Amino acid sequence: MHITRSAALAAAVLLAAAACSSGESGGAAEERYYLSLGDSLAVGVQPDGEGGFEETTDGYTDALYRTLKDGRPSLRHERMGCGGEDTTTFMDGGLEACGERYTEGTQLAQAERFLEENRGRVDLVTLDIGGNNFTGCVDLGGGSGASEDGGGAEDAEDEDTGGSPEVDVDRACVDEGLDRLKEEVPEITSRLRAAAGPDVQIIGMTYYNPFLAAMLLEESGDGAGAPDGPDGPDGGDGASGDEEAEEAEGADSSEDELVDYATDVLVEMNGVLRTSYSDAGIQVADVEESFESENFAPAEGEADMPTNVKNICDYTWMCNTEDGPDIHTNQAGALYIAETFEQLVESA
Repeated sequence: MHITRSAALAAAVLLAAAACSSGESGGAAEERYYLSLGDSLAVGVQPDGEGGFEETTDGYTDALYRTLKDGRPSLRHERMGCGGEDTTTFMDGGLEACGERYTEGTQLAQAERFLEENRGRVDLVTLDIGGNNFTGCVDLGGGSGASEDGGGAEDAEDEDTGGSPEVDVDRACVDEGLDRLKEEVPEITSRLRAAAGPDVQIIGMTYYNPFLAAMLLEESGDGAGAPDGPDGPDGGDGASGDEEAEEAEGADSSEDELVDYATDVLVEMNGVLRTSYSDAGIQVADVEESFESENFAPAEGEADMPTNVKNICDYTWMCNTEDGPDIHTNQAGALYIAETFEQLVESA
């Protein structure tokens, strides 16, 4: 009888322990992941107020994560982007500051390893890549290209334009950037899909066109010293005024041509991204469309400012005369892009 009671007591203890263990494991939610990949937009790069740039937690990926975590407390943000990455460095490395972050050598290889090691635990992957294929092709003044790590932005003011940047585009550089985009983005997207598996939601974004605002700023500097009337400020014969008027007309024509060219490049670039995303089963967060990049109609309440330029001014640092011009989104722009992604996450 004594042995029976002891056995019964031991069994009860074991059952209680098992019940407690089961309760604890059932109450702990499994950790899930949101993996963000990309360039400086993905890591919230902002002007630091002293002529430089810094990563912040105010990127669109951070804003998206905060929103998603409200409904998914166990969600963790694996933040893997790096400012300055283009499609080539994303695949092959080459940027010292970025290479130091990745034990696998490149952002793509690091992402592949993470996805493979966490199969079944990744809820979302977001990607922005390709914009830096072109930023080095544009000179905002001062002889430096506008790059995502800030190169050239601090030199964007030019004495001859009354503080407005002169815009110069290296078209051979643009063509080379497009060629790399067409070759490399399909490989990037197919490798990400293979590593993630068929069921993980992956969303890639298109780009806005920040240089629309740079062209507007250039235009604002034209004619700073123009005469007040047909005879000029000193009452001369008006010849100087006619010459300046002709120069201004030529400048306007050149600016219009630059706007058309930049828009055409943006359309082609984003077309490549959309096709590559779609072919790999990746959804498209169409930031180009959200920013109304091709809408040159006057903005509401702004008769002299096109809608697309107003959006660039509202959502980036391009029209900020104190800390810009700079191509990155401000906090409002990061939230705006995050909302574009969020709509797709919610519909999945």
